[in-house]
Amino acid sequence: MVTLQILNKILDTGDMNLILKNGLTVDYFIGYEDEFTFIVDHYAKYGKVPDKASFLDKFRDFALVEVKEPDKYLLETLYEEYLYYQSVEVVQEVAKLLKTDSRIAVEYLQSQLPRLQAKTVTDGTDIIAEASKRLETYKEKLKGEKPWYIPTGLEELDEILHGWARGEEFVVIFARTGQGKSWFLVKTAAHAWQVGYRVGYISPEMSPDKIGYRFDTVNKHFSNRNLVWGREEEGYEQYIAELSGKPFIVATPQDFQKKITVSKLKHFCQSHKLDILAIDGITYLTDERYKKGDSKATTLTNISEDLHGLSLELGIPVLVAVQSNRGGVRDKDEDGTPELENIRDSDGIAQNATKVIALRQTGAGLEFGIKKHRDGEMGGRLLYYWDIDRGEFIYIPSEGDSVMPVKRQAEVERIKSSFNDGTEVF
Repeated sequence: MVTLQILNKILDTGDMNLILKNGLTVDYFIGYEDEFTFIVDHYAKYGKVPDKASFLDKFRDFALVEVKEPDKYLLETLYEEYLYYQSVEVVQEVAKLLKTDSRIAVEYLQSQLPRLQAKTVTDGTDIIAEASKRLETYKEKLKGEKPWYIPTGLEELDEILHGWARGEEFVVIFARTGQGKSWFLVKTAAHAWQVGYRVGYISPEMSPDKIGYRFDTVNKHFSNRNLVWGREEEGYEQYIAELSGKPFIVATPQDFQKKITVSKLKHFCQSHKLDILAIDGITYLTDERYKKGDSKATTLTNISEDLHGLSLELGIPVLVAVQSNRGGVRDKDEDGTPELENIRDSDGIAQNATKVIALRQTGAGLEFGIKKHRDGEMGGRLLYYWDIDRGEFIYIPSEGDSVMPVKRQAEVERIKSSFNDGTEVF
């Protein structure tokens, strides 16, 4: 009945805003699909709603009724009916799948839950009336029990970014293969753990043990080569015996039944009470909004939107490693990290990000480029000597920086000297 009421109201008033402002599509008008399409097409072609005579000439059996209900009532009723039809369809499919494989049935139900969210009528937020809530958030930033930002683990990077915000923070770290993005992801996640936060790390390619060895390397600078190859590493056994603190949870696709979705990640974060989530590869995630015919760009845009929403809902930063395309390749002596357009497969990833950091190895060191910073300056460039085997990052000042402290200069010279013994350093 409500679909009939809405179509009548549009014909009576000649106003399409009820449809246009609320993004209503033909899917909402079950039983009146042709009538809805005729009105929309007529408006698109002629710039006005068809008059009743033209409409009735096309749909002779259409019932004209008087509608006095307000728009809000009509929309809420329409959303309720639409949710009912969607739910019936999903429940029937789940019942069918339960007869063969309950796990597949549950996965299907989880994938459909975003479709079954109850849509409500909203007119936005009155930032004047709601100003007191804004004040409370500001006070929490000033005097909250936890700092509002989680440090990155690199002091110079924190001076630019101020760290990772605890909420509405979707960070993209991108580079070509083998340039160091996974190492930096472990480095910054380990630092968050060091300062007292609960960390989640999604590792699609490496086992928890491999990530654990990288953690040990960046945490206490044990030789990663020795740990992985099984060679003697002094003090490692005692370190393991004394290791304690907040959880650092590493999960692989097997922990998600080989299908990682944002809904499953939400449950993962909530069940472990995580303060920060790092994901080593966005392309390993499954789009829960996928429709037949969607391109890879659409899929990755959907996933990035959902990850940004996850950060906002749970109040934690979400960091994701992303591959650069071939256009992002630079010679080691050439200036510049990859640009935003070099993010592989989807512009939507960068659009949804709050911060974007590009990495590349150069002849001088590991270069960080700040390509997007929603809350501050972008375009900054930082350079570090990076001892991969020991997980050490030593800042190299550029022209205009203050003189490097003597202690740091000694660290740089020590790392540079390791070139002579064959250690990999960038």
